[in-house]
Amino acid sequence: MSEQVETALPSGVGYGVVIGVGAFFTILMCGLTVIQNRYTSYSTKTSEEFNTASRSVKPGLIAAGIVSAWTWAATLLQSSTVAYTYGVAGPFWYAAGATVQILIFSILACKTKMNAPRCHTFLEIILYRYGKLAHCVFLFFSLVTNILVGSQLLLGGSAVLTALTGMNVYAAIFLIPLGVVLYVITGGLRATFLCDYSHTIVVMIIILYFMFQIYAQIDLIGSPGRMYDLLVRAGEQRPVAGNKDGSYLTLKSNSALIFGVIQLCSGSGTVFLDQAYWQRAIASRPSTAVRAYILGGLAWFAIPFGFATTMGLAAVALTDSPSFPTYPEVPTRAQISSGLASAFSASAVLGSNGAAALLITLFMAVTSCASAELIAVSSVLTFDVYKTYIRPQSSPKELILVSHINVAIFGLMMSLFAVIWHAIGIDLGWLFLFMGLAIGGAVFPVAFSITWRKQTRVAAISGALFGLAAGLTAWLVTAQVYYGELTLETTNSEYSTLAGNLAAISVGGIVSTTVTLIKPDNFDWEITRAINAENANLDEVSPTPVPTVPSVPTEKQPPSDAPTSSGDSAKNETDVEQEPARLTQTLSRDQLLEESPERLRSALTVAITASITIPAIMDFIVPIPMFLSHYIFSRAFFTAWVVISFIWVFTSTAITCILPLWETRQFLGDVMGRVIRGEKHSRT
Repeated sequence: MSEQVETALPSGVGYGVVIGVGAFFTILMCGLTVIQNRYTSYSTKTSEEFNTASRSVKPGLIAAGIVSAWTWAATLLQSSTVAYTYGVAGPFWYAAGATVQILIFSILACKTKMNAPRCHTFLEIILYRYGKLAHCVFLFFSLVTNILVGSQLLLGGSAVLTALTGMNVYAAIFLIPLGVVLYVITGGLRATFLCDYSHTIVVMIIILYFMFQIYAQIDLIGSPGRMYDLLVRAGEQRPVAGNKDGSYLTLKSNSALIFGVIQLCSGSGTVFLDQAYWQRAIASRPSTAVRAYILGGLAWFAIPFGFATTMGLAAVALTDSPSFPTYPEVPTRAQISSGLASAFSASAVLGSNGAAALLITLFMAVTSCASAELIAVSSVLTFDVYKTYIRPQSSPKELILVSHINVAIFGLMMSLFAVIWHAIGIDLGWLFLFMGLAIGGAVFPVAFSITWRKQTRVAAISGALFGLAAGLTAWLVTAQVYYGELTLETTNSEYSTLAGNLAAISVGGIVSTTVTLIKPDNFDWEITRAINAENANLDEVSPTPVPTVPSVPTEKQPPSDAPTSSGDSAKNETDVEQEPARLTQTLSRDQLLEESPERLRSALTVAITASITIPAIMDFIVPIPMFLSHYIFSRAFFTAWVVISFIWVFTSTAITCILPLWETRQFLGDVMGRVIRGEKHSRT
């Protein structure tokens, strides 16, 4: 069968969405940036505001940003792929396997506020703690992560644009990030948060639209009971290998469980090594960073779970329907791997309206996530390449210019890499499964760099490099031994990618821990607390002038290739500043109170508790008994499953769409008042 199917929309619609909607949001974000610079105390002309949003963002907007940054093309497309492939187990394991990392990252967010409150990137922590050699090693892993994420965004987005509208795939790859580059250059990190928020609203509304249409409106399905019947019939006609009785209605799915483990490993690397997530921790207020990541993790779970339980299962249920785009044939493996299951179901159930809704949803998800990647990589290139190795004495004005240039450079890099992958036949599914084994070795070394004072430079470097070597070796050897050849198909198989992902992350952690325990360090966190302290000034850090207070001691020497350690064994693992005033010269009174050791320790306790209990429920208490018992959903249980997905999506909508407005209601009122009165904000 030809893989070409009739498109639901004309190609002009594709170009219209990419160019027209992109231009609308570009103009909107630029307009909001002008209002911000004129009527608020936050100016994008300062590098602190451009790269860290003045470290003042409240938890609701941070949570919306986390949801947006973690909602890739893969979140919508790959989750539907695994739903189509494995049944109800696919969406659950996609969501559960990738929520854990966000929750665990709340610990790193809190530790960053404790031990490096003024850093711009996590790589600055590596530099000050381990020196330039380690900094270069982890700079490599960081950029590989961002390149792979950016490539996935554009590969998935362009594939669906082409499938729905017939738009030229290469045109889509280059045009999708164009508008994003323009408004990120104009507005910086705060603009990406506003973009994240506006895009997330659209995404949540359209997801709910699809859910209500498929489970309550359209004649083809119209109810959970009807969906259940269609899935039972699909399991009889096209049984799923590795599922109990071949059913689509069971968590006893061997392949889905394997995918969940791969997702856990791959997602850990993506979150811990992507500056976008560190940047949200850096931009948040100290004691609310933990709350933001917990809320963001719980809210994000609903997106792949709710969307794929609807769109992915609808594709399974309607494959034999004359309205299905590939009818009378079933979709090819290549089409499903490219992420087209949701596109096919949208066209089948709602025709051109469904295709247009999915197109807009995907465009919003891709562009909002792309904005997070652009500002993240811009920060890395600006502070960890330009300022560290090219012009250490560069001025704030120069850093702003370099940040703008770097946004444009990475926008072009994303497109070029996506073109290369597409040209050689690598699709979204292959790249998604490969990513974890490529970057997983650095997960534990990076996490230990901000949480474990005993980890040494040698342990960090060796853990990352040995993990990379182990991951690639296990991946290729398994593909060769198990399937007898090395091809794109065999290297994309579940067993080879599982072996590679597990080897990378486990070897990285084992090597780093073992080397550390052989000859442990005793690092002095005061060194990382002093990052950027010497450059702190009222214009660059705080929009509100306050009386000067004693600064962090600056007698410590800048980092060299040999890390500096303290011989004082009395300092414990969670030491934070004994005097809040030493944190910075420029924080406001409320922010100084939030920096108190007691509040940070309390936040850390909450983070640790949430990171243990919630993943235990999601990944063990709920699914494992259902897996081991070989339970196949009854009609009533499946209906309850669907109802839970609705409730979770509504809760996610409240967190990401309503909470940010509630938290900033007073600020928005003040700004609106100044706009109406024409009263510009005075910066002194």
